[in-house]
Amino acid sequence: MSSLPQLFARLPDVFDPAQAAERPWELLGEPLESALAALPSSRIEIGLDPGVHLAGDRIVIGRGSRIHPTAVIEGPVFIGREVTVRAGAYVRGGCWLEDEAIVGANTEVKHSILLHGARAPHLAYVGDSILGANCNLGAGTVLSNFRHDGREIVVPLAEGTLATGSRKLGAVLGDDVLTGCNSVLHPGCIVGAGTRLYPGVQLRPGVYPARAIVKLKQQVEVVEQQ
Repeated sequence: MSSLPQLFARLPDVFDPAQAAERPWELLGEPLESALAALPSSRIEIGLDPGVHLAGDRIVIGRGSRIHPTAVIEGPVFIGREVTVRAGAYVRGGCWLEDEAIVGANTEVKHSILLHGARAPHLAYVGDSILGANCNLGAGTVLSNFRHDGREIVVPLAEGTLATGSRKLGAVLGDDVLTGCNSVLHPGCIVGAGTRLYPGVQLRPGVYPARAIVKLKQQVEVVEQQ
C-alpha cells in the first residue's frame, strides 16, 4: 500500500500519532469515543448567552471561548479554549474542537475532530471528518460523509483500494489545507498538509499529496442576447 502523505504535525495527547499516520480516519472511532467518554458531565468555564441551546451530557467548554446566541451544542463534546461557535451553528454530539477552532454561522459539524486553529467559518458541512491545524474551509464547503448506496467507504489508490471499515466517513484534511468556496469533497478524501483546492472543486475519493494545488478547469461561453 502506498504511504499516506504528511497530515498532522501534532495531535492532542488523547490521540495516537502512530494510528493517525497509518489509518487516520480510525481516530474518529474508539480513540474519539474514549476521549469523549472520559469527559466530566459538565465543565463550562465561560458564561453562556440564554440564546445558546445545550443538549445532552458531557459538555466541556474552555476559557475564552465564545458561543454566539442561537448556536446549538450537543454532548458529548469537547470545546477547547478561545474557540468560536457563531450564530446558527450546529455542533452535533461526538465532536472534539481544539483551541482557537472556529465553527461559523449556519455551519454543521457532526462527529468530527477540528485540530488547533481549524476553521469552518461560513455555511459549511463537516461530517465524520478531521480538519488539521489551521485548516480553512471556504464558504459553502461540504465534506460529504455517506454514499447513496450505503456501502462501506473505500479510498481509491493507484494499486487498488483501501477499505476504511466505515459506512460514514467524510474527509481527512492535513494541517494548513485550504478549500475554495463551494468545494465538495466526496466520502473518502485524504488531503495532505498544505494543499490548496480551487473554488468549486468536486473532489473524488482518493489520496491527494501534500503541498499541492488542486485546480478546476472550466469553459465559460459568453454570448450576446438576441
